[in-house]
Amino acid sequence: MAVRATASRFPIDSDALEASGLPWGLTVTPFASKDETGIGPAYGSNGHLLPRCENCYAYFNTYCELDQWAWTCSLCGTLSGLSSDAIARYSYPHDSIPETSSSFVDLELPLDGSEEEMTQARPVYVAAIDLSSSEEFLELTKSALLAALEALSPGSLFGLATFSHKIGLYDVQGPIPVVKNVFIPPDAESKLPLELEDAMPLLQFLAPVETCKDRIAAALETLRPITSWERSSGAAQGIDGVLMGGRGFGTAMEALFNYLGSEFGNTFALARVFAFMSGPPDYGRGQLDTSRYGEQYASKRVDADRALLPEQTPFYKDLATIAVQSGVCVDVFAVTNEYTDLASLKFLSIKSGGSLFLYSSTDDSTLPQDMFRMLNRPYAFNCVLRLRTSTEFKPLHSYGHFFPDPQYENLQHIICCDSYATYAYDFDFANNTGFSRHSREPPVVQIAFQYTVVVPPEGLQNSELPSSSRGKHLLQRRLRIRTMQFETAQNINEIYDSVDHEVVLSLLVHKVILVSLEDGVREGRALLHDWLVILTAQYNDAYNLVQYKNGNKSMSSQIDITFSQCPQLEPLPRLVFALLRNPLLRFHEEGVHPDYRIYLQCLFSVLEPSSLHCGIYPSLTSYSTPDKQAYPRHSLSRAALLTSDSPIFFLDAYTTLIVFYTSTADPSLPFPPPQDCLLRKNINMVKQGRSITPKLMFIRGGKDDATAFENYLIEEQDVDGSGFASARGFVSFLDDISQSVAEYMK
Repeated sequence: MAVRATASRFPIDSDALEASGLPWGLTVTPFASKDETGIGPAYGSNGHLLPRCENCYAYFNTYCELDQWAWTCSLCGTLSGLSSDAIARYSYPHDSIPETSSSFVDLELPLDGSEEEMTQARPVYVAAIDLSSSEEFLELTKSALLAALEALSPGSLFGLATFSHKIGLYDVQGPIPVVKNVFIPPDAESKLPLELEDAMPLLQFLAPVETCKDRIAAALETLRPITSWERSSGAAQGIDGVLMGGRGFGTAMEALFNYLGSEFGNTFALARVFAFMSGPPDYGRGQLDTSRYGEQYASKRVDADRALLPEQTPFYKDLATIAVQSGVCVDVFAVTNEYTDLASLKFLSIKSGGSLFLYSSTDDSTLPQDMFRMLNRPYAFNCVLRLRTSTEFKPLHSYGHFFPDPQYENLQHIICCDSYATYAYDFDFANNTGFSRHSREPPVVQIAFQYTVVVPPEGLQNSELPSSSRGKHLLQRRLRIRTMQFETAQNINEIYDSVDHEVVLSLLVHKVILVSLEDGVREGRALLHDWLVILTAQYNDAYNLVQYKNGNKSMSSQIDITFSQCPQLEPLPRLVFALLRNPLLRFHEEGVHPDYRIYLQCLFSVLEPSSLHCGIYPSLTSYSTPDKQAYPRHSLSRAALLTSDSPIFFLDAYTTLIVFYTSTADPSLPFPPPQDCLLRKNINMVKQGRSITPKLMFIRGGKDDATAFENYLIEEQDVDGSGFASARGFVSFLDDISQSVAEYMK
């Protein structure tokens, strides 16, 4: 569980918080196997016996005072009695007990009644494939699923379904694959004429992977796109007999969730549905009107950037609730460059604990690698995340892909969580007093994460096991707790000196996404601009950098816009500029596809701070040869390239990696760089640490089209995209901020 705060020293009270101009909060990656310094938890059992505070329900931890019969809570100061078992337990040497030897523990819990019955539950995976598509789309999907089959552990069950104007269910347990079809009514109100269970019993549909892998592969080979003739006989006829599509995605998903839900808690504890789409749902329930993409300019009064961000129907949000109740987590893979309205569809994945992937074409898609990577990493499910604080402050907002508990405050449910998924919180003071300057009780944060994992039995490889037990998975419920003490800052300089700019960026990105969803991209940009102006003014005020003289006209020339007195704040103006140049906040007129914007919102709101930093302001490294690094970090400007003598540059933009050879590079340098060189080793290391597969490109300046690389050199670009790229992009942005700060300070 990695936890990072915006500043390691907390503001002393609300006045100090306001004076700093900074957001106050933290990010948490609960299922990360180690903390932010690379240290793992102390493991143990009997998590249900861990003492809890009688007042605030916090868990006993290393910061609590322990007496013979009682203990004092480190969060609220309440004295609670110990049970006779706990008294006996804590009479042993403390270094042998997880919760007294470490503030980061991971303890096994006993399974409750319903989970007890599921101890033999098997992992279930279902692929739902769009047949209203092309041969290329199906070829890509097949290769992705063949990669997925290699990543699935023995004992898993796999189901293959298709959708178009009908739902196809495949039985691959016999000698040849058999498909049963259920036709979808064309209108948005009608339900299926037949339950899927009646078309094919669920346990006939879900096949054991280890015995049926070849048959599943054979069934995939039989998939063909629906022909226009089939579609016209099944799909709705529009005006003058024009075809009205035939992608009954909404109906198919609803039917699949109900189908799977019948065995939830019996055959499986979590089912994962992979939905492969090649375009928008245009048939049956959950149809989406994609004409709004073309019509957004029709009315000059509508902000195009605002019009396409909200969902047009609550259907998929409601469908996600059905998925959760059925124990289903949905991953959506959209392979399309047409407008698909991900703004409406995204809820299906993010509310059910899944991921949303967007690929603009089948040619260079990393879909097979992403599938394999996603299934190959550990994940937890049925998770509950709870953040508690000491009494002086409280969590204000929480951000991330979870759903809040309807009953308890600051309790979040996460359906499925991998080791990359990150959540954020911001804080506020509970009262006007704040922290006491002379108190010996520092601020404390405790994060509790309860989760279930599927573990193969330890004797899985043991050939002596009876064949009935081999390949069976066991459920394990665990409780992970991290308790952290922070220091308070005695003055504003101490806050500034302890800032983590990457966590500040994370909270800003979450806030900006929320504002742009509610009020449009322009409002999101304005919020960011105003925040930087206020922070700069507060910093200049704190360091007494501006002399207020009567009639002083050169006030803006005195303003320190680059935070030269504080290295921790120095990166922030560049990060804000880069965020304003990111497709997340660029205007629609600059050619930002609304689906790509939604995809970035979903991706950026789960990234941990360092990865997000890389996605917003890519890192640019130079090499003198493929085996020798020249300089570890350059600014993203053409000037940096011109002033550097290095012939090779490596750009890491999180989703894209580019190796760029300058036009003046020595022709004897090997291109592309050889597999065994240092540059390749660094590229492979970067790829291994990613939650998604980055796209790798090699470009030779002067020979290849270098646009893809040059687009990332943002510092000469105009901040709002209105003017031509000029040598004054970032510089003129700073001038503008400086003028605004002068106005604000007057």
